[in-house]
Amino acid sequence: MTKVDFIEKLRNSPIPVVVDFWAPWCGPCRSIAPIVEKLGHEFAGQVDVWKVNTDHEQDLMRALRIYGIPTLIAFNAGQEVMRRTGAAPAKDLRSLFEAAISGNKPAQVNQTPVQRILRLVVGLALIIIALILGLSGINWLLAGLGAVIMFSAVYDRCPIYRMVSTRIKEIFRITPSST
Repeated sequence: MTKVDFIEKLRNSPIPVVVDFWAPWCGPCRSIAPIVEKLGHEFAGQVDVWKVNTDHEQDLMRALRIYGIPTLIAFNAGQEVMRRTGAAPAKDLRSLFEAAISGNKPAQVNQTPVQRILRLVVGLALIIIALILGLSGINWLLAGLGAVIMFSAVYDRCPIYRMVSTRIKEIFRITPSST
């Protein structure tokens, strides 16, 4: 399927669409599949769910700039309104379906590229200082702090972090406080 064919199919869809780009060998794809299926049933008649096997649609994947799977994209009236890459909890996947229905792009809370670069540079500087001073005593803490700062620049793009944090929250039933 070409990008033009895909866009045409989206435009002809009478209701919003959530497209699940997946592959049969992808563990995170398989882990969210039951959630996507459940949400598909819950939003039946309001949102269509399409599944695209990226092994068979490499050209479409490149055309839509999909660089990792699973990637779910919400479309309303043929326009992308939200995208999610990596395994995610049900509430995050639900927001895709809600965005598809409303057609409104949710507010972004992601870091800007400048913020990411600054965190990476500061973290790297702390690690380099610790290495120059010699990794002993307090300098280990300095290097560790540098590593944590660097990780804070990229953690939201890390599918392993998302999957592990989701599991930990489920284990401890951590819920946001209602204040």
